[in-house]
Amino acid sequence: MLTKKPLASLVALTFAGICTQAQAAVTFGDTELTYGGYIKLDTMWTDTSDGQIPTGIGRDFYVPSLTPVGGEGESATFDAHARQSRFFFKTATTLDNGKKINGTIEFDMMATPNGDERITNGYSPEIRHAFLTYDNWLMGQTWSTFMDVASLPDSLDFVGSTDGAIFNRQAQIRYTYGGWQVALENPETTVTPNGGGARIVTDDNTVPDVVVKYHHADSWGSVALAVMARQLSIESGGIDDSTNGYAVSLSGKYNISATDDLRFTINSGEGLGRYIGLNTSNDAVLDAQGKLDAIQVTGYALAYKHAWADKWRSSLIYSAQHIDNEAQLTGLTVTDKTSSYVANLIYQAASKLMFGVEVRHATREILSGAEGDLNRVQFSAKYDF
Repeated sequence: MLTKKPLASLVALTFAGICTQAQAAVTFGDTELTYGGYIKLDTMWTDTSDGQIPTGIGRDFYVPSLTPVGGEGESATFDAHARQSRFFFKTATTLDNGKKINGTIEFDMMATPNGDERITNGYSPEIRHAFLTYDNWLMGQTWSTFMDVASLPDSLDFVGSTDGAIFNRQAQIRYTYGGWQVALENPETTVTPNGGGARIVTDDNTVPDVVVKYHHADSWGSVALAVMARQLSIESGGIDDSTNGYAVSLSGKYNISATDDLRFTINSGEGLGRYIGLNTSNDAVLDAQGKLDAIQVTGYALAYKHAWADKWRSSLIYSAQHIDNEAQLTGLTVTDKTSSYVANLIYQAASKLMFGVEVRHATREILSGAEGDLNRVQFSAKYDF
């Protein structure tokens, strides 16, 4: 028999592992305001076999589609930034009907423009999360219901298991009943032109993406099974077509001991592109008649976290994705598959202070068979407040 979880549990589930518990709380009338976040420094030494990654997000965190292939080898690069630092505010208000409404808003500077590395290194804040919860409803922008935050690894990188992981934030309306969640989420379609070329982002969808998920948590860990149905659509330059996309995701976390765990995810579908691997693959490709053909993608990841001592821990992470592109439609320069291996060592100096080193080896192969490698060493320092 299904039972309804209290609203506080829903909020905790949504933000498990993402927002640090706030230290301070202030009350204004019927509303309690709490806040928190963290400050994080990331430094990265990156060496790529087939050319240099352009300045931008590919130098700030791992983006599988940006590993160069077929270029001239260049010297390694060193980058440092504090863009992942973030802050959040939460509110809880008792309404005149006796019920509570909760709100959350969170910002970081991870993928925003306007900054440069010449003088000030200033970057604009961007909304990560902005949502309210009331009864069993969630409305606003947060992690896609198709995503399982608990399956993400303990990593210094922004995502960690990027190649095979579902990673997406967007506006949605979600209803939760016990372990079940149903959501209508903001749609978008990314398209590969016929024969290959620059990505087309259409914004021509007429119906939302629909997600149904079942999540179960217990003392041994958690598991989530989600299915998604999408409309893929384009209406531009005389081209007017739509098709359907479908995907399934199985993910979870298994507690080996009080300190060690295994985290996994397996994701597959047609038209899955923008949800997986930071949009390494597009959702669909145009054929010679201007019709959309959904692209099949399969991704998976496995991470093992182990505590060496009270303050020392490590994670080993493997992640990959395979894209079923048709050469006659996409050309030979699109990504065929990516993978990465990661190992880290993290020192928890205090409950709110962490230092760590992480090593990554990644490979990207295009449909022609050519491939390029990325090797990265990352040092991070993080203070939660």
